[in-house]
This record gives sequence, structure tokens and C-alpha cells, in this order.
Amino acid sequence: MSTKSAEAEGSARFSTRQWLVITLLCGTQFMLALDFSILSVSLPEIGEDLGFGIKDLQWIVTAFALPSGGFLLLFGRTADLFGRRKLFIAGMALFTVASLVGGLATSPGMLLAARAGQGFASAMLTPAAMSLLTTSFPEGKLRDRALGINGALLSLGFLTGVVLGGVITDLTNWRFTLFINLPIGILALIAAPALIKESRGADAPRLDIPGAITVTGGLLSVIFGITSAERNGWGSPVTLGSLIAGVALLLLFLLIESRTAQPLIDLKVLRRRSVVWGNVTGLVTFSMVTGAVFLLTLYMQQVRGMSPLDTGFSFAALGVAAVIGGVFAARIVGKLGVQMTLVAGLALQAVSTGVLYLLKADDGMPMLLVATAAVGFGHLLAVVGYMITGTSGLADGEQGMATGLTYTAQQVGLTVGTPVMSTIAATQMDGDGVASAAQTLDGVQLGLVVNAGVVAVAAVIALLLLRPRPAAPAAANAPAAAENARINNVPQEATR
Repeated sequence: MSTKSAEAEGSARFSTRQWLVITLLCGTQFMLALDFSILSVSLPEIGEDLGFGIKDLQWIVTAFALPSGGFLLLFGRTADLFGRRKLFIAGMALFTVASLVGGLATSPGMLLAARAGQGFASAMLTPAAMSLLTTSFPEGKLRDRALGINGALLSLGFLTGVVLGGVITDLTNWRFTLFINLPIGILALIAAPALIKESRGADAPRLDIPGAITVTGGLLSVIFGITSAERNGWGSPVTLGSLIAGVALLLLFLLIESRTAQPLIDLKVLRRRSVVWGNVTGLVTFSMVTGAVFLLTLYMQQVRGMSPLDTGFSFAALGVAAVIGGVFAARIVGKLGVQMTLVAGLALQAVSTGVLYLLKADDGMPMLLVATAAVGFGHLLAVVGYMITGTSGLADGEQGMATGLTYTAQQVGLTVGTPVMSTIAATQMDGDGVASAAQTLDGVQLGLVVNAGVVAVAAVIALLLLRPRPAAPAAANAPAAAENARINNVPQEATR
């Protein structure tokens, strides 16, 4: 059965080759998300082994996050212009080598350089893999189902990293948390040339160098400012200076893009409600689920006295629910439409996060498991909804740029969630940062209420600002009507 006939019958069945492509590309996203969080539980042991100071352990995470988020838009456009498969293979090779170097690290500098290499490779791989996925499947049920699988593995990778990092470190050594990337990377390098055809935009204009420099510098400054806030405080000169410089560079980037003939990002794309508000909801769902994981980690370890390993396993319900959400996401999108799936996912995430406010110091574990499972399911639906929203209605030649935007929202979200929730929770602690179990519980509860409120606002934004515009009878408005139909799962014939 051809792809078109499968689409016509609504079966959304993948061929064997398509399943292999999904395994390769979505598996890559799983690996990258896993690697982002897998070292978090191992940080104390790494510090003792390599001689990191306690205050410097955060740089192991930051060294990955800075280039991973800062170079996403640059490489998203590079993939469109010069070849997505070529960039995917180069990124995978760099990631594999960097993982080997990190696993063999004998000093803090060597490990940080390897983590930076992994982050740089992640910025290459993420938009390349995502744009290869969207261009490998036509808009509709097949692409929606592929994005559902991708979203499930993306969320599962981040959460699995927390669990797997503790297990591997407890049973073997922290170095194996990096070595596990080697066989995956080698298999991907062998499979990619055989499974994936080269893909690029129809035209290959020159790269917008001033735009690339300003947007990369702006994103690096913003991410550095956010990650330094947890250590230095939001009011410190380093944090404020980095954030102000980042915002200034991003504003300069927009000015440059409005005046160049061949921009890094076409500002017409940024004027689409689906792109702008879709990515806002993506940033919120990722930042708040990351913040919730941080708050619940505080609750389990500092209020209930659980070990890091037990804490990691307690998040299994969240991960399993995310997988289930990925399995059913395409069907839910088919029933509700993309917009209402996004709204429902955000609403479920908000309500279930709010329920966690009821946690007590000596009971509530069954409620925690059920509520976090609901958070995971809702979060997954929101992820699929925002990814479809942010990449729909665009030409194949713009998919690298669009997916770069969606993953920039994700990366910034993953980065901002923990320091923001940490700041909120700390308001209930003593001035020296030392807190009793009761004070920690108060901080966790306050953070969860704020967290739920932010997600609820995002649900309202998705409901009100991603509504379809009234269909216009003029033929000139057919592209806009088609986009609105796509976002809301209405057959395009109905817009004609």
C-alpha cells in the first residue's frame, strides 16, 4: 500500500523502511534527551573522582546546555541550505567521539570539553533529525504519528536519564553513562547513509553570517544567564549582565533579519501565530515539567529521606505515562484536532501538577505516582501538539528552520525550569539556604502551585490564540485557510 493510499484510508501505517527511519531518527532524539540528564544523579561521584569543587559541578550540565541551545537555530538553517543528512552524519560522528572522550576524562577540563562537544553535536543533530523526520512523511496522519513517537521518546529520554544514571552509577561507574552512547552512535553512522536520502531546500543561498552571530550569541548569553542564576542569584551582575546582553543581541538579530535579502530566519515565519504561540506553549510545558521534577526530587529526598536511586525509580510512572501518551497521541490528534490536543495536554499537566500541592511529609506516595503519571501523559500530548503546530503549513525547505525554533523552545525550557522553581522554593527557606523538612515542603508546595498556574495560562493561550481565523471566501486567502485547517484537523477541502 502506498503512502498516499494509506493516508486516504486513514490507516497511518508505516512501511518497514519507514519504521527503520523512525527508529533511527527518533532513537537519536531519545539518546540526546537521555544524555542531557543522565549525569545529574552521578554528579557527586564525578566531582570526587575528577576533583570538581561542589559549586563547579553544575558546569557539567551547563557545558552541554550552552552549545546545545545556542547553536540550534544556526544549524537548523544550515541543514536546510547544505543538506540534512550530511549534517546528521557529521553531528553523530562528533557526538560519538565526544562521548568517548568524556568517558575517558582524567581532569575537569577534559570532561567539560567533551560535554561541550556533545552539546555542539546535539545542536547539529536535533534540527537535522527532526527536519529529516518531517520531510520523510507528508503532513497528515503519518507525520502526526511519527511526531507522537518522537515526542514520547524525547520525554522518556529525559526522564530515563535520571533513573538510568543512578542505576549505572550504582552498579558500575559513572563513565559508563557516557560509554553507552558509543554503540548507538556507531550503528547510527552505519544506518544513516542506507536509510535516509539527502534532503535540503530547493535553493541554497549564502548563510546569513551577521544573523548567525547575533542569534547564537544572544541564545548563549540568555542560557548562560539562566543557568548561572541558580548559583549566583537572579540579581547578581553576572546573571543580569548575561540576560541583558542576550536580549540586546536577539533584538539586534531581529533588526538584521528585517533588512537582509537572505535571512537566517524568515520573519514571515515568525509572524505565524502557529509558530510563535506554538513555541511559547512548548517552552512552558518543558520548563514546568522540568521544574516539577526538581521540586519533587526535593520533596522525596529532603522531606521523605529517600535515596537518589529510589527517587529516580519513583519517576517511572511519569515515564511510562509519557510512552502511553506517545502511543495514543496520533489517535487523540485525529479525534480532537491539533489545537484541542495541545489545550487538553496543557490542562491535564496543570491540574495534575496542582494536585501535588496536597503532598504531606509522611504520606501521599500513591497520589504522587498517579499525579506524576497524569503530568507525564498531559506533557506528552502538549509536546506532540506544539511540535505539529510549530512545523505545520511550512514548505519542506523551511523545516530545518521551523524545527530549530521548536527545539530552541524545548532547550530553553529545559534550562529555565529548575532555576526558576529553585528560586521560588528558596523563598520559604532561611536566609543561609538551610531548610528544615517542613520549610522544604512549604517551598515545594509553593513551587507546584506557581508551576500549575503557568501551565494553565499556557493552556488558555493555546485555546484563544491558536483558534482558526474565520474562513475567507477570497481565493487569495486559501493558504491561510489551509494552515488554519491543518492546525485544527479540518480537511483542506473544507477551506476551498
